[in-house]
Amino acid sequence: MRDFRDAKVMAQTLRDSLTTKSITISHSQSLELVSRMFGVADWNTLSALIKGSGLAATPRPPTITTATTRCPAVPLRDLVPFPGVVYPLFVARAKTVNALDEAFARQSGLIIALQKQAAVDDPGFADLHELALRAELVEFSPLADGTLKAQVRIGRRVVLRSFSNEDSGFAADVSDIGEDAAADVPDLILRAVTRFERYAAIRNIRLPATWPPFGQDRHPGAVADTIAARILLPLAHQYELLAVLDPVKRLELVEQLLDVTARPASAALRATRERAIAYARERRHSHATLEHLLLALIEDGSAAAVMRSCRASLETLATKTAAHLDTELAHLIADDGEIAQPTAAFLRVSDRAALGAQESGSAVVTGANMLLAILPETRSPAARMLTEHGVTLVRAAKAMADGVGREDT
Repeated sequence: MRDFRDAKVMAQTLRDSLTTKSITISHSQSLELVSRMFGVADWNTLSALIKGSGLAATPRPPTITTATTRCPAVPLRDLVPFPGVVYPLFVARAKTVNALDEAFARQSGLIIALQKQAAVDDPGFADLHELALRAELVEFSPLADGTLKAQVRIGRRVVLRSFSNEDSGFAADVSDIGEDAAADVPDLILRAVTRFERYAAIRNIRLPATWPPFGQDRHPGAVADTIAARILLPLAHQYELLAVLDPVKRLELVEQLLDVTARPASAALRATRERAIAYARERRHSHATLEHLLLALIEDGSAAAVMRSCRASLETLATKTAAHLDTELAHLIADDGEIAQPTAAFLRVSDRAALGAQESGSAVVTGANMLLAILPETRSPAARMLTEHGVTLVRAAKAMADGVGREDT
């Protein structure tokens, strides 16, 4: 049952209901009517009661306006942009070029429509997602090959009502989505920002000097969009995140995506990790390094398949890696105390592997993910030995994209 803390929501509901019956009242009038429903003389008195309770009114769900506006449109097939970010677009389709020409001539805004399938060259309304975005044309320049480069600043979300693909250029009719004030969730924002900074470190993402760029008034939806624009995800998952209109829920989902511990490891990879630790314990090494992990991965079916696809000799690689452990890591032999603690690089690679599995849409982290995650550690002997045996980042990534090393889950 509703109480006085829901007054603003009730007032808006009342206005919306009366509008459908062709009865129009102002926002202030609806607030006064709701105040009387609670037996309070006026809105100022009820507002004081709300503030005195220490609880804010429940934010109402986003509303979609019935009015539409028509703008030139750009359908995207390989990108899901997020509000508040400037994106470069390279445009070749004639109808898209015409739409940009019109937007430039009129100095008007654009609509960014999102295709469901990248293979569609001449999209219609049915080929596009329901959610679209307003955008502002920041820069517009032709290239020597006849294509165009445009810089666009993404604005608010809108609902796509219609879409035309006439020769004169793509155009769309859209309805705005009302965005109400969101709940104050400083702890959630802090967790999401902290997890993204860790993600950026793992992914070698250079953050702007003014990071985080949210200002003093941190709206959870804006924080979610700013971070989401920098996370690598399959396009379908990016759109699902874009389509979450509740700002707090969207930020919660972003935080979950950044939780590298949430992606489970396959049974084979769990055994591989235990084997790597065992190799360190056998040698009484104080730490388990990437070289211990590499030796274990050579016996991992998923990782071994990727290495073989790169034409690596697993027997030679195993011999060289074992020799490295026995001769080059003698300084790690511990006389007493705990042994076989994973190094920072070992843990970093584990995190990077989990992110790689997430970005590829894999349900579990595999040995192949772990192998690929070692290769960016270019200063490590493990990455160097892999490269010397033909296992490069490009070759391994291509093999995995072709399905090599995939485990049934």
